[in-house]
Amino acid sequence: MNDTPPPHPAGERGTGRPGVDVPDHRGRTGLHLAGRDLDRNPGVRVRDVELTSRGWHVLRRTTFDYRRRDGRWETQQRETYDRGDGAVVLPYDTGRGLVLLTRQFRYPAYVNGHPDGMLVEAAAGLLDADDPDTAIRRESAEELGVVLGPLTRVLEAYMSPGSVTERLHFFAAPYTPADRTGTGGGLEEDGEDIEVLELPFAEALAMTLDGRIADGKTVLLLQWAALHGPFAPRPRQDRTPPG
Repeated sequence: MNDTPPPHPAGERGTGRPGVDVPDHRGRTGLHLAGRDLDRNPGVRVRDVELTSRGWHVLRRTTFDYRRRDGRWETQQRETYDRGDGAVVLPYDTGRGLVLLTRQFRYPAYVNGHPDGMLVEAAAGLLDADDPDTAIRRESAEELGVVLGPLTRVLEAYMSPGSVTERLHFFAAPYTPADRTGTGGGLEEDGEDIEVLELPFAEALAMTLDGRIADGKTVLLLQWAALHGPFAPRPRQDRTPPG
């Protein structure tokens, strides 16, 4: 079995194919090279990477050798959707018992059984060229019209690791009425039409149980807020009985 994958997928050397050896509509080249140099897992040997779609984000088909737990090697293929990493935040106001969420139309959910495709979500966005902290402050200003207080890093998670490469950075942050500096709504030039929702935390948490909130990242943040975050029950202080 050949341990060294070929330098280019078959049929892509010198083709002048956008995204491969000439720039695509976003100025990118070498999109077929992702993953070829991976060697962190000795039980995985990448053999070939094929660029199958290069829209705004990138779809690849990768062929690799995989060593099973019984020691046998087999060749597998997987498609991966690469949209970059992202960040999501739950802004909260413990003084008033509120959280800031969004509602917007999501066609993938609509086409897969959601009644109207209008999902209630925590504000989120792709990192693009920014670090997670900067990106989520940018998204909060654009989508929510709010300047966040100190950020709490909650967790990082791969939300759909069977096919999507995205790693999502989860945050929470306080806000007050004075921090609401705009109407939010997102960027119209990006096709965004986002409604800002200021909800009682108890209602938002209940919405995760009755299906009104069906977005995974939002469910995770609300449950964290209830169990370990700003709305978690506070431990009782031990008191010495009067003598």
